[in-house]
Amino acid sequence: MKGLVIKNTGSWYTVLTDDGSTVECKIKGNFRLRGIRSTNPIAVGDKVEMVLQPTANSQQPTAFITEIEDRRNYIIRKSINLSKQSHILAANVDQALLIVTVVKPETSTTFIDRFLASAEAYRVPVILVFNKTDLLSEEERHYQEMMIRLYETIGYACYAISATKGDGVEKLRPLLDGKITLLSGNSGVGKSTLINRLVPHANQRVADISEAHQTGMHTTTFSEMIPLNSQLSTLNSQPNSWLIDTPGIKGFGTFDMEKEELTSYFKEIFEFSKQCRFSNCTHTHEPGCAVRKALDEHYIAESRYQSYLSMLEDKDENKYREAY
Repeated sequence: MKGLVIKNTGSWYTVLTDDGSTVECKIKGNFRLRGIRSTNPIAVGDKVEMVLQPTANSQQPTAFITEIEDRRNYIIRKSINLSKQSHILAANVDQALLIVTVVKPETSTTFIDRFLASAEAYRVPVILVFNKTDLLSEEERHYQEMMIRLYETIGYACYAISATKGDGVEKLRPLLDGKITLLSGNSGVGKSTLINRLVPHANQRVADISEAHQTGMHTTTFSEMIPLNSQLSTLNSQPNSWLIDTPGIKGFGTFDMEKEELTSYFKEIFEFSKQCRFSNCTHTHEPGCAVRKALDEHYIAESRYQSYLSMLEDKDENKYREAY
């Protein structure tokens, strides 16, 4: 029996089958023996095969996931669990909405750039959504406009919204039709509020910002696919529009990136790197470096270059939490 993983609560997985029914599943222990060093060997968005097996202490058979189909793509980050290597946020997505905020809490450019680079590495298009515009002072609004101008110039679509008031939210709806969209961002940026605005039947729980630290408090504790219509669709129905809600994350540690490949995950740095004197230029000290020249001439933003350097070095585990 085949299906789509639409919810992961840690030990149990909710799978939507081809006929539109849902089945609660566990995973077979041999997944842990396949060299999968991840906190979640199966992720929301995975297409899987499952079997029913009788259990000794229950009259009802238990469903077990036995196989994962090859993933088209995924978004992955370094796990905060040091006994593992990685954590997959979601698999087989068409795009990601990265929700960022200038205030309450402030999303650092380092976090944004690390997410964007990881998405580039795994071929996931990203749209930046700047939320909480209703809270901005004139100075903060100007800063947001500068950030939007920066990322739009690089090639990322940006939208400014207020999920609480609904301002600008309708512009997002056409972007979601017929697609599987991952929502991600720091804790407290308003993902759950935005989902409730887009999908009223979702009833996602929301919480206030911690006044002491101006940071978000986790309201989503597991990953879940939410259909944009009020009914679960079957796998074969078209269009098939889903939002993937994920727990808020404080930092975004990049995973499994070769230093030689890193340049290609920063669009504007990659374009200038083609003009460097040396093909293996790291853009840190080499003579004839076109990237450093572009930086000096302000064609590359200092914040983006610092994000690139932080990923290039990546010796300090807390570096990705810092703002530039």
